[in-house]
Amino acid sequence: MEDTSERVIQDMLNAQKNFFSSYRTKSVEFRIGNLKRFKAAIRKHEKNITNALWEDLHKSYEEAYLTEISLVTQEIDNHLAHLERWSKPKRVHTPIQLLPSSSMIMSEPLGVSLIIAPWNYPFQLLMNPLVGALSAGCCSMLKPSPYTPSVARAIEELIKDTFDEEYIGVVQGGRKVNQLLMEQRFDIIFFTGSPSLGKVVMRAAAEHLTPVVLELGGKSPCIVDRGADIEIAARRIAWGKTINAGQTCIAPDYLFVHRSVKEELVNKIGLSITQMHGEDIRQSAFYPRIVNTQAMNRLEGLMKDGRIVFGGEIDHDEKYIAPTIIDDVQYGHPIMQEEIFGPLLPVMPFDRIEEAIGYVNDHEKPLALYYFGKNEQAREVLAKTTSGGGCINDTLMHITNHHLPFGGVGNSGMGTYHGHQSFLAFSNQRAIVHSPTWIDLPFKYAPFKYFQLIKKIL
Repeated sequence: MEDTSERVIQDMLNAQKNFFSSYRTKSVEFRIGNLKRFKAAIRKHEKNITNALWEDLHKSYEEAYLTEISLVTQEIDNHLAHLERWSKPKRVHTPIQLLPSSSMIMSEPLGVSLIIAPWNYPFQLLMNPLVGALSAGCCSMLKPSPYTPSVARAIEELIKDTFDEEYIGVVQGGRKVNQLLMEQRFDIIFFTGSPSLGKVVMRAAAEHLTPVVLELGGKSPCIVDRGADIEIAARRIAWGKTINAGQTCIAPDYLFVHRSVKEELVNKIGLSITQMHGEDIRQSAFYPRIVNTQAMNRLEGLMKDGRIVFGGEIDHDEKYIAPTIIDDVQYGHPIMQEEIFGPLLPVMPFDRIEEAIGYVNDHEKPLALYYFGKNEQAREVLAKTTSGGGCINDTLMHITNHHLPFGGVGNSGMGTYHGHQSFLAFSNQRAIVHSPTWIDLPFKYAPFKYFQLIKKIL
């Protein structure tokens, strides 16, 4: 795919700044109309999008619809249902010393946004932030991942068929284009990717004091205690680890399991994987592939330490790695030093929950944390750890609730989105005090008459 040139990028950015300056995007009716147009376009291009996801990642139609298409259309529906209310100025309490003034918060669009998406959910992770930008009244420049070229082309076709480029446009390319984009001045940058690239984006944004939303990743722990329902835990962990062949930023990255239930859990995770994908997983119509050769080689290197107790098969020609459970893993092994981002599940036992809590807290704050066990112990784990989000007795499902904020903390990201949080992410919350002129109280003016009385009030 040909890289978008610097001239095209600059011309598009200037056109979007001019269009934003026309104030058209501030109209709630304009925004609602374009959200409806966007949803209709997704329906129109659905087959093209799902075919592209199959070509790039071997995603079945069912998985593509559930994890990419439906999350975006549900997000649109949520914004359509609430946008008028979100957009209205919000009256807030005014303290007595400011009376008879009134106070309100006005939500106004930040301006022209840059949205950069990764390759693992190349449609959803570009289009979902776009819903927030449209809802807030921003213009947007979209940058799909070059590692999923079929999806990148499908996205460009959808956007060009739906929006004028001066409002919403697409640029294509790799690192060179990313560098060109980082040199421009946007009003907000929304980036989804790795923590290392997030630091690059934040350094570039600092040159213009551009606000950023960084949706990153990390090693999300999964803890299974002896009080857990092992049958349910195994099935839900197997599902969370095999969706998109483990190439999910909130996938269970590693498994801490109480020693008394470790063997049973590991066996049942393997059984659950087989029940979902069959004895020959390579032939499963519902098991995706690794994105490219570079990722294949990296994952193969991570499989060298520990003892493989399930899976382990690799086919470089097909970019296939079987779901693989690895036992006898040590803290110092490479697989425990970086986010796996693949279908490998290292397993480590614990005897006391404090061991698992201590390990989590000794490392970077994760994007998600999963705990399987009794409610009382779950409350303790939540109270003594932190993460961007998570689930009790499940995996991944917190991302599907548009009433919950989604985002990281520390090394796993900053800023949240989904639902109202997406609207807020692309908005400036403007604080306004409205003072009448029919009275002008003298207390704030020198020489500060009645100061002692005012001091008591304050």
